[in-house]
Amino acid sequence: MRRCFLIPLLILPPLLRAQQPVQYVRPIIGTQKMGHTYPGATVPFGMVQLSPDTDTIPYEMNGKYNPDVYKYCAGYQYTDKTIVGFSHTHFSGTGHSDLGDFLLMPTTGPLQLNPGTADKPENGYRSRFSHENETAEAAYYKVKLDDHNILAELTATNRVGFHQYTFPQQSEAHVILDLMAGIYNYGSKNVWTFVRVENDTLITGYRQTSGWARTRTLYFAMTFSKPIKKYGHQNYDTSVYKGFYRKFDQAVNFPEMAGRRIRAWFDFDTRAGEKLQVKFALSPVSTAGALKNLAAEAPGWDFDAVKKQGQEAWNKELSKVQVKALSNDDLVNFYTALYHTYLSPTTYMDVDGSYRGLDQLTHQAAGFTNYTTFSLWDTYRALHPLFNVLQPKRNADMVRSMLEHYNQSVHKMLPVWSHHANENWCMIGYHSVSVIADAIVKGNIQGYDAMQALEACAATARYKKYDGLEYYMEQGYVPEDKNSYAVSKTLEYAYDDWAIAQAAQKLGRTDLYNEFIKRSLNYRNVFDAATGFMRPRLANGTFRKEFDVLSTHGQGFIEGNAWNYSLYVPQYPAEMIAMMGGKKQFTRHLDSLFTMHLPDAFFAETEDITRDGIIGNYVHGNEPAHHVAYLYNWTDAPWKTQERVRMILQKMYKPTSDGLGGNDDCGQMSAWYLFSTLGFYPVAPGSTAYALGSPAIRTATLQLENGNTFTVEAVNQGVENVYVKKVELNGKPLQQRFISHSDIMNGGKLVFYMDRKAVK
Repeated sequence: MRRCFLIPLLILPPLLRAQQPVQYVRPIIGTQKMGHTYPGATVPFGMVQLSPDTDTIPYEMNGKYNPDVYKYCAGYQYTDKTIVGFSHTHFSGTGHSDLGDFLLMPTTGPLQLNPGTADKPENGYRSRFSHENETAEAAYYKVKLDDHNILAELTATNRVGFHQYTFPQQSEAHVILDLMAGIYNYGSKNVWTFVRVENDTLITGYRQTSGWARTRTLYFAMTFSKPIKKYGHQNYDTSVYKGFYRKFDQAVNFPEMAGRRIRAWFDFDTRAGEKLQVKFALSPVSTAGALKNLAAEAPGWDFDAVKKQGQEAWNKELSKVQVKALSNDDLVNFYTALYHTYLSPTTYMDVDGSYRGLDQLTHQAAGFTNYTTFSLWDTYRALHPLFNVLQPKRNADMVRSMLEHYNQSVHKMLPVWSHHANENWCMIGYHSVSVIADAIVKGNIQGYDAMQALEACAATARYKKYDGLEYYMEQGYVPEDKNSYAVSKTLEYAYDDWAIAQAAQKLGRTDLYNEFIKRSLNYRNVFDAATGFMRPRLANGTFRKEFDVLSTHGQGFIEGNAWNYSLYVPQYPAEMIAMMGGKKQFTRHLDSLFTMHLPDAFFAETEDITRDGIIGNYVHGNEPAHHVAYLYNWTDAPWKTQERVRMILQKMYKPTSDGLGGNDDCGQMSAWYLFSTLGFYPVAPGSTAYALGSPAIRTATLQLENGNTFTVEAVNQGVENVYVKKVELNGKPLQQRFISHSDIMNGGKLVFYMDRKAVK
């Protein structure tokens, strides 16, 4: 009996691990160039993102904007040779940042409180490292800090970062807490910081900043696994005394530390191979909240158990899609993309449901999880539609979070780009209405009043003080001489208005439907039939004379040019095609987009675009083009959608550190990959239709929250077999180029029959 029992124990674990999707996640993907992802430890939608930062870049140099800061939106660049420390908050894939809170760095030898420089790390507390001694997994990160001979390991719960540092034999072992550190505005964005030593193992405090978010406060509770031997801090503030600047001195063993620019240190005696552990809990409300989060989520000191718990949480979420692919690389790309889509929005409340609201007051999330980090200009396109399929309950809570933002807003507006109880007013449009409308139209109404949500959408779209809306409502377009990026704004407002109309129709509000369906036609007002492009229009009704269809600057467009944005009418593709000359001419226009050659001046204008991320004039890293490859479905050449989609998948996504062809933008790039790999895409969120493409998997089974399963199968799949000969849904031939949301949610099977020759 014992022999029979022992053999399965030795054999089964590898087989079980082989079936766990977490093994295919490579958080290092996208950490090089402009992917702007981070490799550290977090759990699905976690409030803590505990990750290494590889440089300290000032926002300004000699009074001017420092372009190098753009590389460090996630705090980490794969090509860097040094690590500054491990901070607890990071955005994933964005083009801006405001985080990097509470940086910890373990060190040995004489105490050094400055970070040093990348070329001379020995002059500070930073350390060299090698990728050969670095491991990045879901919910786990490990690296050897060469200069200090310390092995650093990180894992996390939702609200707690868990550090484990293996020290050498050392009488001078330190852990530095840098409250000046922060991505983008190193030290300068602090309004105030406070640290309190509660006892010989427990530290509490907070940090208030005024950066991208104008008023952001985050609290912490930090505890060590062994008593502190000695501690202190350096206050880098200066004061004016009798006309002279005075620098504050260091303070040793003084239990309270306060100021704008604080670095603290904590000293320990360590034996060779000793593991010093640190648990660091966050709260948006108070240090008491951080202590509650710490006690609830990480009460013990078993690092491996917390790591296992985090990876099990990832396995649970990733297993909602079970994939068979052509290669191991495809599995890595797929599950890493799915991982990236589950990094944000992020939880923003304590374990008891309390959170800081937009009004800077404490609120209670009753019956829902409050979320933050809404990069809506990006994520309305595919990320939130993906959640309506795979994470409908979470997406409903995200809608509820947006509605609470609206209730707390003095403007009575839904979020535009919000995080940590702040509205950043970044990018254009009011795309929260798209997210809400998409949920309503698809029947995902859980825990919120759909009619109130619709009213909030309408109120947001009528707020005349917002970004050219007054002109848009009065003239039917935004004039370029009155408001910048006017063409892009007109087109995006028109789409959002259409989305509101769809939700109004679903809920039987004919009055709102009529109002917003009329506004949704405003895209016509910026189309210039003489050139065949969308074109900036002036307040007097004329088109602006100076017009360059390839330029991205000063032409009325944001993160795109006339070629890209002339294709942005996702709500009315058939009408757009007719307006641009019919199917044949439109097909030629699309073909040119993918094959044309851009001048060098185009790249000189754009800081976030590299030649690696472009196919012709198709810029995959800039979201306005994400639906474009699917527009061939409205022409007589749908096979070109299949060809283009598979080409983009191959060129823009690789299982390498530089494997993303642009910012991942809080998961939008990854969501595009997932939908396209499965063979369908939401061209116009707010519609229940998905346009078909060319699946890049053998099979995929979606485990839906309602208990149903939806399977996609690609018969005769292959690298060269990118064309679709026929499609069957539940055993019946599919006559149209679309499937509906109900087709998926009702469960069933979608079968693509693939071929290497196009069906024309």
